[in-house]
Amino acid sequence: MITFIEERRKAKERFASYVSDYDMNDPKISLKAVHTYKVAELCEDIAGSLGLGEEECFIAWMCGLLHDIGRFEQVTRYNTFVDADSMDHALLSTQILFGETEDEEGILREFIDMTTYDDILYKAIRYHSSYRVPEELTKQEKMYCDILRDADKIDIFRVNLETPMEEIYNTTTEELYHSQVTPEVLQAFMEHHAVLRSLKKTPVDNVVGHISLFYELVYPRSREMALEQGHLKRLSQFESHCPETQACFEKIRCELGIDELG
Repeated sequence: MITFIEERRKAKERFASYVSDYDMNDPKISLKAVHTYKVAELCEDIAGSLGLGEEECFIAWMCGLLHDIGRFEQVTRYNTFVDADSMDHALLSTQILFGETEDEEGILREFIDMTTYDDILYKAIRYHSSYRVPEELTKQEKMYCDILRDADKIDIFRVNLETPMEEIYNTTTEELYHSQVTPEVLQAFMEHHAVLRSLKKTPVDNVVGHISLFYELVYPRSREMALEQGHLKRLSQFESHCPETQACFEKIRCELGIDELG
């Protein structure tokens, strides 16, 4: 009989061992380690709110634990989280876990012995940062994708407040606080959907893009947690030194109904 408490413990120990090979003094590395544990917990919370059983909640937790494992190698190789300037971190995560070819074995079995959920783990991790998930996913696959994508978005609000944005966006303080919001980025926000990466032209576009993730949350518990934590409200209170950008954020707060947010 599988005891999922023990399986969690072993997986967390293996993850801690894996990240110990990277420079934890690098703020990009350390923030992703914290982010990983937070997302795993959020995944389990969301799964529980859906009435899933112990095994299914464990798999949701595992999706969170493994979803960003490629980030550590991405930062080490390229010193950036920007996929366009390096490589697709979700793809890199699946390559590390499942191997780059059918003949190559990844490290997934070091984290979980069960093979029943391999396809679900692969697809949830592969598509966790995609603009949209493929339509051909099964109902179960989409559920796990949505759980992980929601949890990831919720913690991104926290990360943007607790980590210097200059580190996240690979920019300078001067550029961040004096840049203007690209009109297409503001329009996407006002249409209540996530902002395509291709539309982002300035450092502050990333802030707007991250706030827009709120509109993509699928589950009621996800939206509830995003508001309860208060990170979304604080993120929307970004204070630019550029009057045009300040005006944009006033529109953003009004559109969100910021006074009603937690």
